Amino acid sequence: MSTSAPVPVGTIHIVDPSPLNWLFITWNTMEEPIRIDEDGRTVFALAESATWPDERTLELQLRTGVRFQDGEPFTAHNIKLNFDEMQRWAAPHPPGTWLNFPPESVAEVVDDHTIRFHFPGPDGLAVGKMRGFHIASTAFWKGPDAPGFGYHKYGSGEGHW
Repeated sequence: MSTSAPVPVGTIHIVDPSPLNWLFITWNTMEEPIRIDEDGRTVFALAESATWPDERTLELQLRTGVRFQDGEPFTAHNIKLNFDEMQRWAAPHPPGTWLNFPPESVAEVVDDHTIRFHFPGPDGLAVGKMRGFHIASTAFWKGPDAPGFGYHKYGSGEGHW
């Protein structure tokens, strides 16, 4: 008979020693507003379309009827929450700072399926940056047991992906 405590059901144990294992986790558990295909073309994922109302504002129309794995309906509020959380980091994208949005950038919820990103200046890479902008459900960020890339455990998401 074992005297060790039982392992909670549903716990993910990381056995991949690769420093890039976080990429495979996010790519397989989160979605992005926009993806880029192997030929460098824009492919919409959570977004249905993207428009530029002016040179400093990117507006996304989001898909309807999408749900996260935990059943939560996907809305523009999820995009804003994830954007605001990621903007707290000094360097949210280890593969390259070109994926980071300027710190002065703001996400504005227009309605449940429309979000606007306001940038401090023109950003020709903004659509491409959406490829590195992973969207998680509210449960990922909120609550005492939320992983949130380490915020609750370490007080920061820096380097804990």
